This record gives sequence, C-alpha cells and structure tokens, in this order.
Amino acid sequence: MTLNLTLKVWRQDGPRDAGRFETYEANAVSEDISFLELLDVVNEDLVAQNREPIAFDHDCREGICGMCGVMINGQPHGPLRGTTTCQLHLRHFKDGDTVVVEPWRAAAFPIIRDLVVNRTAFDRIVMAGGYVTAPTGAAQDANNIPVPKANADLAMDAAACIGCGACVAACPNGAAQLFTSAKVAHLGLLPQGQPERWSRVNAMVQRMEEHFGSCTNHRECEAACPKEISIDFIARLNRDYLKAQFKDRRQLLRATDVASEE
Repeated sequence: MTLNLTLKVWRQDGPRDAGRFETYEANAVSEDISFLELLDVVNEDLVAQNREPIAFDHDCREGICGMCGVMINGQPHGPLRGTTTCQLHLRHFKDGDTVVVEPWRAAAFPIIRDLVVNRTAFDRIVMAGGYVTAPTGAAQDANNIPVPKANADLAMDAAACIGCGACVAACPNGAAQLFTSAKVAHLGLLPQGQPERWSRVNAMVQRMEEHFGSCTNHRECEAACPKEISIDFIARLNRDYLKAQFKDRRQLLRATDVASEE
C-alpha cells in the first residue's frame, strides 16, 4: 500500500540564520519504509531539482546509535513509544496526513542546520566521569566477579541509553537528568564502578547543571525515551549525589582536623 503525505520540514541554513518551515509533497511512498527513508525520498527529489537536500542526522538506522532524533508532530521520535525515528514506519500514518518535522528544541542543543543539532553537551557530561579509570586488573572469567542479578539487570537497563536527546527535547525544562542518571547508574551498579562512584556522580551532575535545566518530575523524559528508561534512575542519581555531598564534607572535616593537629 502507498501513501501520499505532506511534510512541513524545518529548514535553517546555519546556527545564526532565521529558520522557516518548507512544505514538500511525498506521493506514492510505500507504507513499509521508515521515516528516515521517507526523508531520503524527499531528498532525492530535491537533488533532482537542483535544490538543497534536507540535512538530518543518521547512522546505524537500527535504533542503536541515537543519531536520528527529530520532532515528529510535536513528539520526539514520533507517535510510537519505545521507537526511534529510524524504526518508525509509515504504516503508522494515514494517507493524506500532514506531518510536521522539526529538530530538537532545547537550549543545550543548538541547531547546526535544518534538523541537525549539536549534542556535544552530552559528551561533556560523559567526559566528566562516565568511565572507569581505577585499575581493575586483567580480564577475568565472567563468573569470577560476583554481581547480584538485580544489579546486573538494572545496569543493563541503564546502559540501554543511546544518548539521542529525546528526554531533553521532551522536558519543559530542558533537563538531562534521565540521560545523566542512566550513565551514572550503569557504572555505579557494578563492582568495577565502585572506587569512583562518589566522585563520578559529583563531577557528572556538576557538568550537567552547566548546560541543562532542572528536573521537576514532569515525566516527559520517560515517555519520550525510545529505550523506555525509567525515571527511577533519577531517584537513584539524586540519592547518590546527596550521599556524595556528605562524603565530601566528612573528608573536608577530616582534612581540617589533621591540619589543625599538625
């Protein structure tokens, strides 16, 4: 079955240029193609007319890389829950529909061109502490390090985050707590992540607060997340961050006592 769709796509020549919506007709497109393939079809027509194609991010097209995020009719990644833009197929639209396509709308994600935004603010959060540097020795057999199954399952759930930015785009405050909490949790739940657990959460939260808004529990992030990551991780992040503050305070008081004794 084929569909005829009208696309209203945000076009913007550069970060400092004024943007505008442009309308394109996509006629007789298969309902079995993905939304990104729809943009490919539109771009092929634009190139054939010697017009500038629509710029949009994409890579794996398998729901793994997190590159393809756009707003579709006001919803991050479109109307289906637990689905990335590249996994959204046209069978979920109706013949004759008008579809509005926009980039992420968040101060921390400035527009580069058309549907492409700069998500390096996420990279800065990961650079602040989303890794393990403590010596863990050579690779061991999987069963040599005991990990409670509940912790292993939670760590895998958190590690499913693909860093697409849908949580930020959906949040009225432009907050990144869901992303940050997932990155903190998938390391903090495992033995290898314990030596740096408290310094990690401190550093990552502080870096997050430099770029993003504050969480006020709208829960839009959870609803928009294509990997359906739970806001329970935000509660875990808040708890770890609070504990880290107390630990820092105790270390400061201890250092002060030692200095005074000397």
